[in-house]
Amino acid sequence: MKPNNIFLIFVFFVLFCDCKIYSQNKKTVTDIDGNQYSTITIGTQVWMVENLKVKHYRNGDTIPHIQNNAQWNKLEMGAFCEYNYQTSNSINYGNLYNWYAVSDQRNICPEGWHIPTDAEWKTLAAFLGGKVDAGGKLKETGIKNWQSPNTGSKNETGFTALPGGYCGGFAGFSDFGKIGYWWSSTADGNMNAFPYIMYFNNTDLSSYSSNKTYGFSIRCIKDN
Repeated sequence: MKPNNIFLIFVFFVLFCDCKIYSQNKKTVTDIDGNQYSTITIGTQVWMVENLKVKHYRNGDTIPHIQNNAQWNKLEMGAFCEYNYQTSNSINYGNLYNWYAVSDQRNICPEGWHIPTDAEWKTLAAFLGGKVDAGGKLKETGIKNWQSPNTGSKNETGFTALPGGYCGGFAGFSDFGKIGYWWSSTADGNMNAFPYIMYFNNTDLSSYSSNKTYGFSIRCIKDN
């Protein structure tokens, strides 16, 4: 093939392909408890591939481990639990944390990492073509860990989102295997903050204001 033809093919590829930058990183990050997380680059952002499992803040202080609804409902400080208070659920899905753990000055993410802001979640969604399609590109494929039909799950980014459900205190636990909730670090007044949500039956990455006492999953993002 003539060099000019090769150049033209290259230009056509660059201009007209729907190229996205996703790269599984060889590097891992380790939290203070020794849990190791794979990382993924999506556009200009580097994310953890697994939900957080840490039980201590970055300085070594213990994050309170709550194991009953009455305790959870009264909390005004950082805490975590496992779905249905069963430790086996944290193996694949990670822990559920209230927003007070997210906002604690002692930091819950490893050194060099932080809880994504609302703006950083929006950057992720925009890079993936908007909130209507972003969830499908982030969700783990198949129905091993997601309830059927796990609509539109492609996981083309390698983000491998899992549906850890939530803890609602006296409202109990719900949505395990069906919906994943991940905190942002952005508050919405004194009582609420913004989580991001993915569903088993659509491809949305949505967000709404939720009470800070709820227990949701956490994904950390690397500092710039």
